[in-house]
Parts: sequence; C-alpha cells; structure tokens
Amino acid sequence: MSLAIFKTPKPTNEPVLSYAPGTPERAALQKELKELKSKEADIPMYIGGEEVRTGKKIRISPPHDHKHTLGYFHEGDASHVEQAVNAALGAKKAWAEMSWEHRASIFLKAADLLAGPYRARINAATMLGQSKNAFQAEIDAACEFIDFLKFNAAFMVELFHQQPESAPGMWNRMDYRPLEGFVFAITPFNFTSIAGNLPASPALMGNTVIWKPAYTQVYSAQVIMEVFKEAGLPDGVINLIYVDGPVAGDVIFNHKDFAGLHFTGSTGVFQQLWKTIGQNITKYRTYPRIVGETGGKDFIIAHKSANAKELATAIIRGAFEFQGQKCSAASRAYIPDNLWPEVQKYILEDLKNVKMGDVEDFGNFVNAVIDERSFNKITKYIDEAKKSPLVEVVAGGNYDNSKGWFIEPTVLLAKDPMYATMCEELFGPVLTVYVYQAERYEEALELVDSTSPYALTGAIFSKDRYAIELAMSKLMHAAGNFYINDKPTGAVVGQQPFGGARASGTNDKAGSILNLIRWVQPRTIKETFAPPTDFRYPFLSK
Repeated sequence: MSLAIFKTPKPTNEPVLSYAPGTPERAALQKELKELKSKEADIPMYIGGEEVRTGKKIRISPPHDHKHTLGYFHEGDASHVEQAVNAALGAKKAWAEMSWEHRASIFLKAADLLAGPYRARINAATMLGQSKNAFQAEIDAACEFIDFLKFNAAFMVELFHQQPESAPGMWNRMDYRPLEGFVFAITPFNFTSIAGNLPASPALMGNTVIWKPAYTQVYSAQVIMEVFKEAGLPDGVINLIYVDGPVAGDVIFNHKDFAGLHFTGSTGVFQQLWKTIGQNITKYRTYPRIVGETGGKDFIIAHKSANAKELATAIIRGAFEFQGQKCSAASRAYIPDNLWPEVQKYILEDLKNVKMGDVEDFGNFVNAVIDERSFNKITKYIDEAKKSPLVEVVAGGNYDNSKGWFIEPTVLLAKDPMYATMCEELFGPVLTVYVYQAERYEEALELVDSTSPYALTGAIFSKDRYAIELAMSKLMHAAGNFYINDKPTGAVVGQQPFGGARASGTNDKAGSILNLIRWVQPRTIKETFAPPTDFRYPFLSK
C-alpha cells in the first residue's frame, strides 16, 4: 500500500552519443557487432515464465549481407497464441493490483539498463538485424526507447493528477483502471523503439500484453525482452510470440477478453484488423481500444522564398536516412521553378558524397532495405519510372541484390503531379519531385493536400511568414506532425508527440499523455459526507 504521493524522476531526453572515431561508445559498439556476428542466436518465444522453442526455425540474416546467418527464431502456431492469452489473463490480477510506482520502477530500470550495459547490444542488434547505421540505431533503439520509458512514467503521474472538482459536502475523485482484458501489440520492423513501446506503454498502465513483432525485427526484439526480464518484469505481463498474422488474429480477435490493439504497420492491414474487430464486436466483454499508426506519403513543399541549400539538406536527410524506411520519410517534394535548378545542383553534389554499404563501415550513410520483398517492390517502381515519359530519373536508380538488398538513393522528377510515385507509399529510398510555377503556390498547397490519402508528416520551407501561415491553414489536416523549415522526420519523445490521421492512423500521439489515456478505463467516484435523510426537495414545500 502506498503511503505517500510519489513523483517520478523528471525525464530528460537521452543524449545522443556521437560514435566518432576514438570514442568509447564506438569501440564498445564495434566489439558488440563483432561478437553478435560470431555466433548464431537461438531465439525462443516468451510466454508466461517459459522460453518456448518449437523446432520450426526461421533464419535471420542481415539485410546488407543476406548470406550471413545471425541465428534462428522459433515460429509458433495457434496453440502458442492461446497459451499467450492464458498467460496474459493469468498474470492480469496481480499486475493490475500492483502499485503504480512499482510498475513504473520496472520500466525506469529498463531505461537505465538500455542507457548503460545494454546500449551497445540493443544498437548492434538493430544495426545487424534491420540494417541501420550507428547513428540511426542510436537515435532509435537507444535514445527514443529510453525516452519512451522515462517520459511515459511521468505522463502516467500527470494523468493520475487529472482530478475533478468537488462541491461542498462531497469528494469527487477519478481513478484510472487498466482495461478489462488483454492488449494485443503488433509492431513493425523499422523502429526498435516502437517495437518496445507498443507493448510497454499499455503494460505500464496495468495491462497485460501479447506482443507480435515483425519477423524482420525479431533479432532486436529478443534483446528488448532480455532487458524487460532483467528489469524485473513479472512473467506473463508481456508475452512475445512469433506467429503468422492471420493465425494470431484468428485466436485473439475471437476472444471475449480482447480489450485493445496497439498497432504500427501498413494501412491495409490495420483497416482489415479494424473490420475484423467490428465484425466480432458482440463477442467482446468491452469495446476494444484500437490505436494505430500506419502509412504515410510525407511531403516537403517549398515556397519561392526558401533557402535552396537548407531545402536540399532536408531532402537528403528526410528522404534517404534509413533508406527511406521511416513512416515519416519524405517521399514527395513540391519545389518552385525559381529554386529547382539550384536545389537540384545541391542534391546531386550531396549524393556524390553519400556512401552505401555494410553497417559495420561507419562511413556509410545508406545501408540496405529490409528484405527481398521490399527490394522487389521498390525496384519495380524504379524500373517503371525509367520507361515512363512522365518522369525522369534525376539521380540514382541503380540497385544490386548480389550481397544485400541495396538500392541507391533515387530522385525522380515527375511531369505529372499525380504520377504513381507522387501518390503511393513506396517505403524506400525514392523521392519524387514535382516542379510547380512559383507564382502558383496556393494551388501547389491544394495539390499537396489532395494528392495522398495519408496525413502523417509534412514540411514547409519558406522565409515568408505569410506563406508559412497560408500553408498552415491550407494543410490543416494534411499532417499530424508538421515541420517549418525542417525535414519531416526525427520526432523526439516529449517534444514532438508523433502520429497522423486520415489513412495514417488514429493520431493517438506516441510519446505523450494522449497515448496512455487509451490504455485505461477511468472511474468517477463521488463520496458524500453527510447524505440527506429526507427525500423532499425545497421546491415541494407549500
């Protein structure tokens, strides 16, 4: 029983280490990379208190070196999903009844483990398994994940402090109960931090969770579970399973105690899951919470007053960091004709200095896309662009899958603003530029708003404050994260809560109190100190 009102440590954003030559973090990371590559991991599922190995092994290899074997994970089936559901429900009562400060302590300890003894390991696993360079791994797997864990604890306390007013003679209170049932977390390959946060944030609020990561992220997911277990997370609170999506869904979405979905992935899959949940709504004990962040067709639009060099730098970073495999990556740009020649020159100059290759060479800015399926999808778009009279390949356009899934940073120049790569999500290192007449800026804004069904991130570059204000108005609903004179990527927990609407998701803002609200059921409590003893109201008197 808590005998005080506790304050969590004040969260601050985790400093990003440089990994410059000669630094201790660079040496530690290189050592961990070498160690992980020297052995083959045998990765189990974690269900209740058990490490579950099925014998049905699936090979893991680095996207940049698909002939090398990092290890194998054990794939499960419907019986393991049922086992995970039972484990989550079995752990539910004790976890929900645990004082909130003890739950917070577990995840705060996990944050410190990631900041210290596990930092090199989580970064190295992300680099090898997901083909991120050292900087991209650091800002994701270490810093953002640490921030999620620390800030969420503070947001929880902030939520608990939101209490109603009380009139004389009564005390009104609000408590925040966990959802009635279990939460299903489905996580993507592209951010280790998201993979950790999606199960952790509902768990922090007292829920038990079944976590299904993308198969291409299992290598670092294993490290996340190691951290949670060392931090003291009780058995059954987060159950990690590797099961085909439809197999898992058939069990979970038909269970009466399904209480919530925390999802990051494709728009099509999310919409199908929502439809399934809707069709099964009468089976559930309560209306499930559905929280999802899905696709994006993120934009940069420049006004004629923009600085060409600033714009070009934002394009290189925004479009090609982590091979364009961020939900927020810039994939379409609208540039006025007065700026395009200069911007193009800067882009081409920068791309000459962009190196592509293995993550262990710290000089490489670009690495490989995640797998063969992604490689084939993206290169198909590039091949079609090379043949089309509606588009010109300005830069890149080459690719090679002999060792890894490598695609050059590619810039396309579209004559038609509705060309396929201006509208459809590619999720790769391809940016399509449309050059508009500088004096038709307002029409260009309307084009940006109407071209894509998504509304995740976007950026405006301008030195003219009226132009910025007009963009803010015209693009009111075009992006959940809107950037002024900056690239549309790199949201920081506690600074830029992340999420979009339209086809990009439910906009429940990961990295803010808004997300945590979704994982509790508030209960209003009214206590009257001197209850009335006469049913008659004054108006009844003669």
